[in-house]
Amino acid sequence: MNSRELVLHALEGGDVPRTPCGPLAVHFCAADAGVTAREFSTSAQTLAACVLRYYDKYRPDAVWISSDTWVTAEAMGATILSPGPNEPFAGGSDGFIHTFEDIERIARPDPYSQGRQPLMLDALRLVKKSLGDAVWIVGCFDQSPFSLACAVGGISRMMMKSLDDPGFVKALMNHCIDYATAYGKAMADCGADMLSTGDSPAGLIGPNLYREQCLPAEQRVFSALRDSTECKLSLHICGDATNILSDMAISGADVLEIDHFVDLGRACERVPDTIALWGNLDPVRVLLRGTTEQVELEATAALRKAAAHRRRFILSSGCTLAPATPERNVHALFGAAQRFAV
Repeated sequence: MNSRELVLHALEGGDVPRTPCGPLAVHFCAADAGVTAREFSTSAQTLAACVLRYYDKYRPDAVWISSDTWVTAEAMGATILSPGPNEPFAGGSDGFIHTFEDIERIARPDPYSQGRQPLMLDALRLVKKSLGDAVWIVGCFDQSPFSLACAVGGISRMMMKSLDDPGFVKALMNHCIDYATAYGKAMADCGADMLSTGDSPAGLIGPNLYREQCLPAEQRVFSALRDSTECKLSLHICGDATNILSDMAISGADVLEIDHFVDLGRACERVPDTIALWGNLDPVRVLLRGTTEQVELEATAALRKAAAHRRRFILSSGCTLAPATPERNVHALFGAAQRFAV
């Protein structure tokens, strides 16, 4: 059973000899290869080479094709800036969508021509061509509709309009749904095994507004992707999403990526065992700053906790690995997973 088969069996609740391990390695891949975040995020060849080098060095069960959380916002017309050579791209203003007229001017999505989406698709093709079916390939089609609306409309403005003008938010999210769906489908067509999307701002507006505004949009995206692809679908919300875990579980995702702020045992209780959990070691306290012994202890504790509650589980960092994460700690994480028999 190779890594791709191992992850697939685990996600489907089948028998596996060990729990797969696939930390969210993005800019870590660049730093580990001595490449700047800017180079990583602006060259398909460089991004793919860094991911392939990471795979050859650590042998993860899953690799991630991702750059930053502004790829789709840029495709929609957002201005992005590179604060420094080793800092991810970020928004250059507080959004450019202010009125309904602005919404109507948004172009139709075309992930093969807009912004850096073609670059990311090229990188995905290169990784798939090199690795084939040996490893599970995750395509990140960030962001989910509400997060994307916050990026192009300004997070403060969207938070206020969620309360004062929900019709505006819904109109904007309709376009965001189209963009997220088109990008996710393109990633599937280029070889992704799983499509992952983030909706972190949705975790900040409270359970009621999440259910009323964010969840229906997530459901529309996942439904459209399920109808048009065979990929597994994954939802990530950073921070303590404990109070919306039950709602996330009905989003249509096959996988919920759990941040370290969420107690894994509680997540196992609140999320049906028909849905896989992916997580959730602290990427800073444990993986960046901890000793190898601490990494091994906490990884083993997570594996034991998950094994007591469910079959569908992938060991990972709770969020993306810090670029400066020590090599020894990454090896320790994979070593703990390999030694733990299910």
